Amino acid sequence: MPTFDDSDLGPQSPLQKTASRDSQRHQRIPSRHGSLAVGSYGANLAIPDDGEGPIEVPATRSSIADAQAYMHSLSLSPSMRDRRGSRNSFGAALPIPRSKRRSRLSSVHYLGETEQRPGLPPVQPSREILAAQVQDLAHEKVRAAKDMAFVFDIDGVLVHGDRLIPEGKRVLEILNGDNQLGIKIPHIFLTNGSGKPEAARVDQLSKILHSPISTDQFIQSHTPMRALAEYYKTVLVVGGEGYKCREVAEEYGFQDIIVPNDIVAWDPTIAPYRVFTEEERKTARPRDFSKINIEAIMVFSDSRDYATDMQIIVDLLRSENGRLGTIAKDPVSQRIPIYFSQGDLLCPTEHPIPRMSQGAFRIGLEAMYKALTGVDLERVVYGKPELATYKYADEVLASWMEEIHNDQRLPSNIYMIGDNPASDIIGGNMYGWNTCLVRTGVFQGGENDEENPASFGVFANVLEAVQAAMRKELGQDFKFNFDERINPVLHGNSMSAIE
Repeated sequence: MPTFDDSDLGPQSPLQKTASRDSQRHQRIPSRHGSLAVGSYGANLAIPDDGEGPIEVPATRSSIADAQAYMHSLSLSPSMRDRRGSRNSFGAALPIPRSKRRSRLSSVHYLGETEQRPGLPPVQPSREILAAQVQDLAHEKVRAAKDMAFVFDIDGVLVHGDRLIPEGKRVLEILNGDNQLGIKIPHIFLTNGSGKPEAARVDQLSKILHSPISTDQFIQSHTPMRALAEYYKTVLVVGGEGYKCREVAEEYGFQDIIVPNDIVAWDPTIAPYRVFTEEERKTARPRDFSKINIEAIMVFSDSRDYATDMQIIVDLLRSENGRLGTIAKDPVSQRIPIYFSQGDLLCPTEHPIPRMSQGAFRIGLEAMYKALTGVDLERVVYGKPELATYKYADEVLASWMEEIHNDQRLPSNIYMIGDNPASDIIGGNMYGWNTCLVRTGVFQGGENDEENPASFGVFANVLEAVQAAMRKELGQDFKFNFDERINPVLHGNSMSAIE
C-alpha cells in the first residue's frame, strides 16, 4: 500500500532518466543553530558556503500533510484557518552530509578471518594475485563490472528481522569476489530501517549474512539526518529501543538531546496513562523543561509508546517556540519543525504479515494535529523514496568505488533491489536506476506492481535478480564462482586463467 499520493512526488516523472539527476543543483538552507524565517519559502539565511557543510537537496514530497482523507468529517475544526508558511517551511529542501564521509563510525567487519604468521610466506598464492591475473586477460568484462553497482534494501530482501534469507548470503559472496573475474562489484545498502548506531547495525548484519560490511557502504533512514546537527542544538529525539536513538544523535553531533523519558521523569502528569518504572526514572535525564526551548523534533525510528510520544510531540507542536507548558497564540507561525526519518506505512518482519511502520505513526500524528488546530501539519520526511536519500546514496556509492577500485565516480548501470513498490521501486524509478522487485518481503502481487512497476522486472529472490543483472551487463555466459583450479599449488594440473 503506498504511503503517499502521486502529488507527494513533486513534478518529476517516474520515467525521468539519470541525466536529470546531474542537472539538479545543490542549494543552501538556514544558518547553523540560527533562527528560521517565518512564513516564507527559501527566504532564510544561508549557511556559509565553505564547501564542507551540508548539501541541500530539493524535496520531492510536499512538506504539507493532507490528513483530511484519514479523518472523520466531524473531527475537523469548523473554522479552518488559511494555510500559511511556518518555521518549518524550508522543508521544501532536505540537507544531507557531504561526501567523502570522514566518519568516526567507519569500520569494516570481517568474519572468520585467520591471522597470518609473522615473517612467514603465504602457503599458496593469494586470491588477490590470482584474480588480478584473470582480470588482466578480460579487460572488457572488468570495465563492465566496474561500471555496474547494486543498491540493496535490507529487510525483506536480505533478511527478515534477525533471520537470514539464504539467497542474501550467496549474493554478497558473489559481489565480494566469488565470481568468474574474482572482482568486487560495487554495492551499498539503503534501508528505511533505523533505531541503532550504524556501527552496531552493520556488526549485526555482518553476522547474519556472514559477509564483511562497512559502515561506509551502509545508509539507514536517519543516516542523512546527521546533517541536521549543523542547524539545531536542542532537539527531541523520538523512537527506537531504550536510549539507542540518543546514542545515534550523539554520534551525529547533536549537542543537547532530549528523549521522551527525560520529559516524563520531569513531569509524569504529561503522560497520564504511562506507567513509569523506577528503572526508567534512574536512566532518564530530567530537568526543568519549562525553561528550555526545544528547537526541533526528530523521529528517528518507530515509536515504542504511541500514546506518550504523540502527547509530547503534539504539546511541543502547539507550544510557544518549543517550550513545554505553553500554548502558542498562533501555533502555525510559532511551530517548531518536525522531521521523520522515513515514511513507510508497512515493513516486513518475522511476522508473516507486514507490520505498521513509522508512516502509520506519522499519519496518526498529522490527523491528531489537524483535529486540534484545524490546519495541516508541515513536516519533513527523509528515507526512500525521497530524492535526498538517493542523492546521498550517490555520494556514498562514489566513495565506495574509490575504496574498492580507487576510482571515485558513479557507475553507469545501477540496480536497486527492493521488496516495497511504494518506496524502493518508485524511488529508484524516479532516480533513473534499474529497479528489481523481489517476492520475499512486502510485495506478494502478480506479474509486477500495477502502480509502481519495477523497470528491470520481478524476481523470486535477490539472487535471481543479481544474476539476471550481471548476465545483462557481463554476458549470458558469465560464471558466478571463482575457479580455484588456476591455482597451481592446489592442483597438480593447473589450468589457464583465460579458460
